[in-house]
Amino acid sequence: MTEHIAQGRVDRPEQARLTLKALRGLYPKAECELDFSNPLELAVAVILSAQCTDKRVNLVTPALFKRYKTAAAFAAADPAELEALIRSTGFFRSKARSIREMAAVVARAHGGKVPDSMEKLLTLRGVARKTANVILGTAYGKSEGIVVDTHMKRVAFRLGLTRQTDPVKVERDLMACVPRADWIYFGHAMVWHGRRLCGALKPRCAECPMASFCPKRGV
Repeated sequence: MTEHIAQGRVDRPEQARLTLKALRGLYPKAECELDFSNPLELAVAVILSAQCTDKRVNLVTPALFKRYKTAAAFAAADPAELEALIRSTGFFRSKARSIREMAAVVARAHGGKVPDSMEKLLTLRGVARKTANVILGTAYGKSEGIVVDTHMKRVAFRLGLTRQTDPVKVERDLMACVPRADWIYFGHAMVWHGRRLCGALKPRCAECPMASFCPKRGV
């Protein structure tokens, strides 16, 4: 264990620096794994990704985006038809409602363009901070926060970057120790790490280059 971890205490900025260095080596091209061609498609895809894998969402969205090309089209979608197209992603009724209501506000209040500010994004149905951070960072290149999903929560806790469980508090801890210039990359790379090495049930610590400085909390 390295010097900046002692008696259960972690120097979080130093831990974040080491983590970023390792992530850059492991996943130099980490990015959002959802397929999209514009901010509206990304917003829809992120809503669909709740409790669903990106791989499954990417199987569903080609037909969906071919059928509905604008916010107005999504807003006017027949609920039964939309539900049928997204059924395999789970929770399809609530997701269809969120997509239709989100799109209606985008069409009515924002000229059909998904807004590019945290404040405005959070007024949309189905869009909480995680979704807003994905849209801002991935579609607009804006660092307003750090994406916190189940993978981020797990990996950040294990690495000693946070002791929190509430996503908002986890994000606050991460924003305090990760340089703002790295927020977008860090969000993607930590999710990649959670999917590829630091799994929920069987983390592959023996293969992980972070093992030398990871306190392995909860493992």
